[in-house]
Amino acid sequence: MSVFVDIHVLQTLPPSNPNRDDTGAPKTATFGGVQRMRISSQAIKRATREDFERSIEVSLKGIRSKRIPSVLKSKILERKPEISDDLLTRMVSTVIAWTFLGGTDKSVKKKRDKFLREVKKNSERAFEDVDALWFVSNAELDSYVNAIIEDSAETDIEKAFKNRKFDKASAKGDQSVAVALFGRMVASNVNLKIDAACQVAHAIGVGAVEREYDYYTAVDDEKKRNKEADEGAGMIGTIEFASATVYRYATINVDLLRENLGDDAVADRAVELFVDSFVRSMPTGKITTFANRTLPDAVLVQVRNDQPINMSGAFEEPIVAGRCGFAEPAIERFVEFESRLRELTGLKPVEALVSWSTPRGESFSELGKQVRLASLGETAAEVVRGTR
Repeated sequence: MSVFVDIHVLQTLPPSNPNRDDTGAPKTATFGGVQRMRISSQAIKRATREDFERSIEVSLKGIRSKRIPSVLKSKILERKPEISDDLLTRMVSTVIAWTFLGGTDKSVKKKRDKFLREVKKNSERAFEDVDALWFVSNAELDSYVNAIIEDSAETDIEKAFKNRKFDKASAKGDQSVAVALFGRMVASNVNLKIDAACQVAHAIGVGAVEREYDYYTAVDDEKKRNKEADEGAGMIGTIEFASATVYRYATINVDLLRENLGDDAVADRAVELFVDSFVRSMPTGKITTFANRTLPDAVLVQVRNDQPINMSGAFEEPIVAGRCGFAEPAIERFVEFESRLRELTGLKPVEALVSWSTPRGESFSELGKQVRLASLGETAAEVVRGTR
């Protein structure tokens, strides 16, 4: 029986622009026939990852970059500073060839062979960026480096490293928390694929959004000090912004997380880190302009053994703000929706935890056991631990 952790958050944002589109405007989505404020799932995942990686050791952190060859070079030189340039080139190119370019498809084989030929002609080619972002853990990189250093004593370095089968399967126990949660796809070697144990929804406003503009000027201090004729604004511009109460949702497949990490204790810790970071972090677009860091009005964390359930349907009919704004009626609507869903479907969580940061969130107490916001992740991890 699978175990899932569902996280539901209602959060009020003041005038802000935490996640903007290509024109600089706050992102939006049409839902229930009206335009809502939207924060993309990718932006939320990035903010969450940056937050929890401040609390974990280096070996459990992930690196997502095209510059992995340079990272490998640095790691090898830290261990073997006396190594020759020629051997360093062969070591790095071998790792790239039989991990990132280690696929068995004909087109990938051609790509790998071309890469190795280019390295022979120009050694610097071994350290150039790969052609796509590669999400890899520090522990994985250390495994590659340990192996290639050991294999460097062999006559045929490439054959020795290839025989380790790093191109065939990625070691589960070497995954970072971020890679285990968010997954990865390496087109040039599908065997390095990791299925994401976590899904994150786009955050959407509970009611219609009205985008506004801030017209601003910047004074040229020197012109003003010298009382020049055109001492007015040295710069004029506009910034688009909006405000909303948003519904945020994420779910963790605990069984897949345990499989990806290969360690139940680390998986429990990952649940704790993710719950706390998802609940308390947000994308920081234009943060210095708007100082819009807020805490959630109310949070519901459900540990389930049936299926994940996104409850955005509570707000398909947009809430119309009255004298009490959006947050209070959104909380009431959500509590009613979740309660009716349990009643109508018979689907109930194994355990539910609730928390709120303002008095208007107290009605969430009907949905589960109250836990202080600071202890939410720890308590959720304890519940998950009991499902083993």
